[in-house]
Amino acid sequence: MSVYQFSVQTVDQKEMSLSEYKGKVLLIVNTATKCGLTPQYDGLEKLYETYKDQGFELLDFPCNQFMNQAPGTNEELASFCQLKFGTKFKTFGKINVNGKGAHPLYKYLREVKKTDFNESGKESLLSKVSSSSTIKWNFTKFLVDREGNVIYRFGPKFLPENIAKYIEGAL
Repeated sequence: MSVYQFSVQTVDQKEMSLSEYKGKVLLIVNTATKCGLTPQYDGLEKLYETYKDQGFELLDFPCNQFMNQAPGTNEELASFCQLKFGTKFKTFGKINVNGKGAHPLYKYLREVKKTDFNESGKESLLSKVSSSSTIKWNFTKFLVDREGNVIYRFGPKFLPENIAKYIEGAL
């Protein structure tokens, strides 16, 4: 199984298969526009601009499950990111990442075995204790290799600029 087996909704609510990204290195992020971590959009855009020509894509999934920090319509959320942070990477429709209503993509991301890093850059006990865990907060990041395999999970406070070396290794 890989991320390519899932379909997601675009901002305009059209189904899109992630198989369109075959052969690319992906960073999948659940985001919010009213979160203390929202300034990470700057770092995410820098990653995208730096590596997009080498086969890297950043997939932004707004999520309103954490204290309603992603209010508004899909279009409003995408517009906010483009206007405030100059984002050029793909923003998708809102998604649930936890609970019974979690999108199948996020169920898969949470369950697949990978190396997990907390905000200090240390390997988390999560990967040693259990391969399944809920998403703790907005801006949890998953790095996916060119074959669609999840290789790393980064905690919400793990800064985008610290992910660059992992992206370079996957490219």
